[in-house]
Parts: sequence; structure tokens; C-alpha cells
Amino acid sequence: MDPLIAEFLGTMVLIVFGNGVVANVVLSKTHGNGGGLIAITAGWGIAVFIGAMCSAQASGAHLNPALTIGLAVAGKFAITKVVGYIFAQMLGAMVGAALVYYYYRPHFAATENADAKLACFCNSANISSQAQAFFCELIGTLMLVLPILLIEPATLKNVAGSLGADESPMIGLGSLGLVPVALLVVGIGLSLGGTTGYAINPARDLAPRIIHHLLPIPGKRDSNWGYAWVPVAGPICGGIVAAIIYSMIV
Repeated sequence: MDPLIAEFLGTMVLIVFGNGVVANVVLSKTHGNGGGLIAITAGWGIAVFIGAMCSAQASGAHLNPALTIGLAVAGKFAITKVVGYIFAQMLGAMVGAALVYYYYRPHFAATENADAKLACFCNSANISSQAQAFFCELIGTLMLVLPILLIEPATLKNVAGSLGADESPMIGLGSLGLVPVALLVVGIGLSLGGTTGYAINPARDLAPRIIHHLLPIPGKRDSNWGYAWVPVAGPICGGIVAAIIYSMIV
């Protein structure tokens, strides 16, 4: 499979299961309504597990622009491939978000709370402080990217075939192993997810936010564009900080 197709499909699957569990918990008249943070956190861990499972062999399973950028800054991923990966991730997330809406369409119509409808697509801070939310997203993403970078290189499988003299092994979520990466995301959600909903992934937040803006969702509110920079800039900075720390200690 082409790595870009893998990133598209993996990110699409990630969003279908991840945003899907949010919709199941917050929308009216679903069987999962009111399930709470634990259900959402577990669902996102499973979402990452499945998305990485679908794409690890072909692309390394980045599924996240912050991870792609962090790996490139750390010298673990070719800078020339960054734009293509991010484009595939964004497109996959947009398709995944649209699928979740059409799957739960009657429940969106039955839900009066416009904030709950927006939450099925993107994140927001529980306490309104964009500076603090930026810091939380940075730290949350740091705790995602740094463990991935610290994986012993000798254990990594080169999923792209034989390496050239100037190439590095492809790593990403898949290099952690599927169960460990799911546990990592669950741990971030349980420990650090209470402030902003732990986007820790620009594609996971921005692409669905765009879909929320475009879709004719009955009774929807604005897409909270004033906050939209936080789950983009915070994770990217977190990925870069992780790369810098890694470069200093290895």
C-alpha cells in the first residue's frame, strides 16, 4: 500500500472510532449517552489501536501532523515527505468526521445542545484560558511524541523495504507496538485529558472542525474558530519540543 493512502485510511479510521465514541456519549437518544470521560478515553485508545493497525506496515502510522513534524525535526523522518503525510492525514480526518455525522445524523437532530454537537467534531477548553489550553496541548503531545522517539531503534522494523544509505527506519505510532500505543493514548486521556479534551493532534481537531463548519447540521453553533489555533499550534510545538529533548539526550 502507498504510504499516503495508508495515512489517509488510518486517520479516517482513527476519526470514525474516536469521534464516534464522543458522539455515542454526548448525543441524545444513543445507547452510550452519558457514558463519560472513561468511555471516551477507552474509545480513543481503541481508535488509535485500529488506525495504527491499518497503516503501520505501509507508513509507520503517524496519523498526526504533530508526530510527523516531530519525527522530521528529530531526523527520524524525511522532511520532503512531511507535506504529503499531513495532507493525507487531514483529508482522512475530514472524511472520517463526515462519516460520523451521517452515521449519527438522527441523533444530531435530536440533540438540542449545540456545544455537544460541536464536541463530536473538535475540542475546547473546560476553563476558558487559551494560554493554559495551549500549554496543556503542548504537554499532552510531548507525552505522546517523546515515548515514541525513545523506542530503542534496534527494535524497529523497517516497513518500507530495504533502506538506502541516507534513509532512516520509518517509525510512528506503529513502532511502539499496537497495544502499548493504545495504552499510551488511554494514559494521556485519563491523566491529562480533563482540561482540553486532549486533541494532541492537529488533524484530529482542525479537519473535523472544518467539516462541522461545512455540514448542514441542524441547530449547530459556530465552529469556535477563535479557539481553533490552540489544538493546532499546541500539538505541533509539543512535537517539536519532544524532538529537541530527544536530540539532547541521545
